[in-house]
Formats: sequence, C-alpha cells, structure tokens
Amino acid sequence: MSTCNNEDPRIHGIASSIRVVPNFPKPGIMFQDITTLLLDPQAFKNTVDLFVERYKGKNISVVAGIEARGFIFGPPIALEIGAKFVPLRKPRKLPGEVISEEYVLEYGRDCLEMHIGAVQQGDRALVVDDLVATGGTLCAAINLLERVGADVVECACVIGLPELKSALDG
Repeated sequence: MSTCNNEDPRIHGIASSIRVVPNFPKPGIMFQDITTLLLDPQAFKNTVDLFVERYKGKNISVVAGIEARGFIFGPPIALEIGAKFVPLRKPRKLPGEVISEEYVLEYGRDCLEMHIGAVQQGDRALVVDDLVATGGTLCAAINLLERVGADVVECACVIGLPELKSALDG
C-alpha cells in the first residue's frame, strides 16, 4: 500500500492476499490480481481501514475513483471519511455532460471522463485506484480534477510497483 507505513502488521496480510498472475494479459506482464484480496474479508477491511485512518480528518470532500478498480475501494473510503464519491470513467460511459482528459500509455492513448459539476472549485480531492505503475492514469486524474479547481490532496493506491519509474516522480 503506497500510502501506508510498511511497519503496520496489516500490510503483510494485505500483500500476501494479492495473487500475481504471470503473462497476463500478455507475455511479460506480472498481473497483480486484487480479486483474491476481495475474497479475504479481513484483508479487504484492513485495506479500507488503513486508507480511512490516513484520510479521516484531512477535510477531503471528494474521493475520485478511477475505473474500474478504484470503484471498489473508493466508495467505502468516501463513506467512512464523509466525502462524496465521483467516478472517473473511460470514454462514453457517463451520461450527460462530461469533461475529458486524454493521456498517453505505453501502448497508445486513453481518456478519463468526469461529470461536469460533480467536483467544485475548492473541493479537496483524494484519487483512488488499485495500482500505480507508470503513473499516467493518476496524472490524468489529477489534471482532470485540477482543471475544475479541485485541490488534489493525494493519490491512494493499494499496490505500487517500485521497479517502474513513476510519471509522478516528475
């Protein structure tokens, strides 16, 4: 968990509940499968609890979850800290007016969208996803939120891949 103290004994239980699937979805990828974490109620609860402990009392008004696994962790965190939850979705998944942010991936381009009016100027935002690899998706989420005047407090990810250089390192 990239936002937590590695000395916390819950971290080991969370890490050991995540299955690594070699060569998925393509050769050379070591896929970090959080579905096994979700099958372990204690590990799932500990994951949410660690984030809640970190963000409670930080005056966060919006939790923005990145499609799709940010939708798993974001809502319970938002509920516990008293914030609204805003989904950041792939193109053409949200009805109504949206604001978009394109970003570059290793294998092409992608885009995140958010409903216009879901986040207000001055909102204090937390971005939630399951994994940070290169940081491209998180940077797009930050840009999207900042374009509407939100102050992004932090990004919270269950899994970090330290062997990859993060775009967030600047």
